[in-house]
Amino acid sequence: MKTGQITSAGEASRRRLLDAATTEFAAYGIAGARIDRISAAAHVNKAQIYKYYRSKDELFDAVFTEHLDVIVDTVPATGDDLPGYAVRLYDAYLVRPELVRLAAWARLERTPTGDLYHFMPGHDGEKIQSIADAQAKGLVDPGIPPADVLAIVTTMSMTWSPASPMYAAYKDEPEAAHEARRAALALTVRRAFTP
Repeated sequence: MKTGQITSAGEASRRRLLDAATTEFAAYGIAGARIDRISAAAHVNKAQIYKYYRSKDELFDAVFTEHLDVIVDTVPATGDDLPGYAVRLYDAYLVRPELVRLAAWARLERTPTGDLYHFMPGHDGEKIQSIADAQAKGLVDPGIPPADVLAIVTTMSMTWSPASPMYAAYKDEPEAAHEARRAALALTVRRAFTP
């Protein structure tokens, strides 16, 4: 077998592993996840899993970081369009509900207080700066610290997410339901932060 094929097979195994681990951690959390189930679902033996990741916690970190990176890359925050940012997050949660579940498990099992993303220094620096810039331009109420604006908008975007205590939206619902929620979310964010 050629080296390129070995790398391809290794990358395919790692992809299957991360996908299986995502499903397992989203469903059972960190403590409840089982490496045996991940191994079977990924068709990757346990020794190979531990070759890639030294522990179940390290595997969870890799899964969680990957999903956060996808959201950061596909849903850029722009302080001059907080309503649009909230709506884009709502849509992202419809497509990737596992991110919300992973974040909920991380909050419950790992970091009950403080910064949930402490293991990703600077994860929100750009977003906070964008909000601060919008505040300086008079587009966003300057009476609330930018980090708090980001926290509130993000939480508002999760109103119908899998972490909602009231109702969890799902992508196969009628589009009219999603449109009504998007409109309500955008309006609420606009009213909350426009000076």
